[in-house]
Amino acid sequence: MATPGRVLIVDSSDDSRAVLREALSRNGTEIFEASRSDTGLALARSCRPDVIVVDVDENSQPHPQVSRDFDQATHDGSASVLLLATARRNVEPLAAGEVVAKPYHYAPLIRKIEELLARAA
Repeated sequence: MATPGRVLIVDSSDDSRAVLREALSRNGTEIFEASRSDTGLALARSCRPDVIVVDVDENSQPHPQVSRDFDQATHDGSASVLLLATARRNVEPLAAGEVVAKPYHYAPLIRKIEELLARAA
């Protein structure tokens, strides 16, 4: 049986982080959280997550730069980066990254994160 994996959630919303933490930790997934991108980048470098979920609308940097920063923070690009962004924004995902348009429903988002974790296993 594969290990549940490690997920880093970077989102300024306490509620969003709590919903994702609760749903994903039920199956043993280790969760790391940050409310700001700079803290999230430091965690991405130190905790080596399998999946990084980033709400890019809450960041002051342009979306492509946020994507690159988190991709580079994984050292070897082994983590999948999942960006949460409003559909009207121009988001430039990286090879390792994907985009979920806001507003989103939690159930499909959680399934997407679990799918990315399964790929990492």
